[in-house]
Amino acid sequence: MRLTIIGAGPGGYVAALKAAQLGAQVTVIENSEVGGTCLNRGCIPTKSLVATTDILHKAKHLEDYGIELSGRVLPNLAKIMERKNKIVATQVRGIRALFKSWGITLIEGRGMLLSPEKIEVQKKDGSTEIIGTDKIIIATGSRPAQIPLFPFDGDHILSSDDALEIRSIPKSMIIIGAGVIGCEFACIFNELGAEVTMVEIMPRAIMSEDPEISEALERELKKKKIKLLPNTKVERVEGRHDGIHVFIEGGKELIGEKLLVSIGRTLNSEGIGLEAVGVRKGPRGRILVNELMETNIAGIYAVGDVTGKILLAHVASKEGLVAAQNACGIPKSIDYAVVPAGIFTSPEIGSVGLRENQAAERGISIKTGHFQFRALGKAHAMGEITGMIKIVADAATDKVLGVHIIGAHASDLVHEGALAIKAGLTVREVADMIHAHPTLAEGFMEAAEDVHGEAIHALRK
Repeated sequence: MRLTIIGAGPGGYVAALKAAQLGAQVTVIENSEVGGTCLNRGCIPTKSLVATTDILHKAKHLEDYGIELSGRVLPNLAKIMERKNKIVATQVRGIRALFKSWGITLIEGRGMLLSPEKIEVQKKDGSTEIIGTDKIIIATGSRPAQIPLFPFDGDHILSSDDALEIRSIPKSMIIIGAGVIGCEFACIFNELGAEVTMVEIMPRAIMSEDPEISEALERELKKKKIKLLPNTKVERVEGRHDGIHVFIEGGKELIGEKLLVSIGRTLNSEGIGLEAVGVRKGPRGRILVNELMETNIAGIYAVGDVTGKILLAHVASKEGLVAAQNACGIPKSIDYAVVPAGIFTSPEIGSVGLRENQAAERGISIKTGHFQFRALGKAHAMGEITGMIKIVADAATDKVLGVHIIGAHASDLVHEGALAIKAGLTVREVADMIHAHPTLAEGFMEAAEDVHGEAIHALRK
């Protein structure tokens, strides 16, 4: 069976490898670089910068750990970017090596569907090639959303892509949008020394998270002197000799050296021939698929951001696995009930399952448990006492419905919650499991105990 995949991001390249493992003859068409946005312009490069700023923060507070250092600790942006680019290049080579190992053909160019059995490739050298295929997986991803009010110029008005290639640390930065990407970059540039102001049209930062977690993050942003202006609409933007002028409601004016626009993503579903073969699209141009990741046209699948479902790299990879197996004749469906997510702000956020407000909207009676990092010996030893673990449980069944964490290593810790939800565990079952000491994971056990008011290391209420 011949399978052709358009796009080599975390959805496309994982689908390619799975299909090759299952014996398919796989061709991948990629117009940029393997790894897609996640590896080249998203997850990996930003986490490289987060790692740098985490170390920078600790270096500025070495005396707290009993270490004396003479001289100032300063970021070298050129070397920071060099490290980031090296990490990305290493991962790119890894994917290309995997393709070679599994006999996957990689064609560099832009793919366009001509029919369910033919794809035209406009190669980078200007030539054209027609690929014959039996099945197709579309994995073309997304890009930073842009509106005329904030025209990207790559220098003063930046997209998240541009921010990863910045050549000097700005004295001041205004960020439009306090969602995941906006808040991550706010923490990065704040630690590098920029004065950061975020403007958000919604009532709070990272509206996708549990309200208590958002509130905790906002407190930490305030401590870092990152200004957050919620419930604020931008009316216009002007570039002048002294920087970018942002005019907001009420006649107020903000001035920054750089403006970073982080208002969401645009799906890459145009110009790839969907209309020619009759593939249906929904709102925002998202490609409509069923639980098998198949479109309305038999043999054509779509995965990742372009489907407009959950725009996370690990979700795209899971969708890629499902699509590849179905394309190879192995029935497989996808379940979005348990999707953990990590947000790499400072401190980190990890979440899975229902937020407290979502449970209320569904009419579910709940109980909650909390445990503060400052009550953990390991957190004190690490110098990371900011944060908490929150568990949302069904009041009737005692089952874990949601886990929400803010604090050091939250993106790692949340997977215990994901497993608990996936396995249908009760909070008592979680609390009964022996957790190693001293660890941050003990906080998960104590939060489970707190659902019933039984946490050992919590003050009596």
